Amino acid sequence: MSAPSTIDHHATGYSLSHAYWMAQAADLAYKDQDTIERSARKWGFDEVRHHHTRFTPPFPLEDTQAYTIASDHMIITAFRGTEPNQILDWLSDATTPPWPGPAETGFIHYGFGEALDSIFPSVRDALTQLRRNGQTVWFTGHSLGGALAMLAGCRMYLEEPRLQADGIYTFGQPRTCDPDLADACNTHLKNRVHRFVNNNDIVPQLPPPPYTHVETLRYIDSTGKIRSAMPLLGALTDRARGLTADMLAPGSDGVRDHLLKQYIAALEKNLASR
Repeated sequence: MSAPSTIDHHATGYSLSHAYWMAQAADLAYKDQDTIERSARKWGFDEVRHHHTRFTPPFPLEDTQAYTIASDHMIITAFRGTEPNQILDWLSDATTPPWPGPAETGFIHYGFGEALDSIFPSVRDALTQLRRNGQTVWFTGHSLGGALAMLAGCRMYLEEPRLQADGIYTFGQPRTCDPDLADACNTHLKNRVHRFVNNNDIVPQLPPPPYTHVETLRYIDSTGKIRSAMPLLGALTDRARGLTADMLAPGSDGVRDHLLKQYIAALEKNLASR
């Protein structure tokens, strides 16, 4: 089975083909507005909203970008990520203060909190305006965009349940929150969150504890196979195998595995093998 040529607007729940299209939607978030609008029309979405805010946080991050597209049956909001070297700088800072989580539940990373606060009202308003037919709602993003998609989905559930997402697909998402908020997400969003991690991708390993992930994981092993579960020992062995796959540049594996094109290639490979 090859990658589907168009997105299924009637999709519900998890599927590999829908994951592929959520990765494509996350990739589109990196493009300019004209490209986003052309692609949206090509994919069958006739309404587009752009979200772009600027602020001055204590990090090398100056703006937050996302877009929302809608058809009669589906709405997708995709959050833009950032360059690996940019996000790694401030995710590695263990002195960063916490930010109160959605609905005062737990805590999240300060940078994510400020970025999400800057764009959440625009996303919420777009969903309120566009969800006229009970369409399914999907959030997606890569890297920083994955963290914002995860937290926006959690915030919608806790603060705007009528707009909660039917699914949240993230790729190379960093740790977003403390164990209290993670527990709330595990309880209420467990079957809606699909967090993809590609082998030695360094970004999902940051920021350091006490920040953590929700439980849901879809791990891409060193051969490119997507696994819904991976024992700790098996994961350690597989990551070691990934590090030695490129003998010319083993140290760059963590950054290379973070690239969104690697996630899309893995999804295409898994679809082709079905």
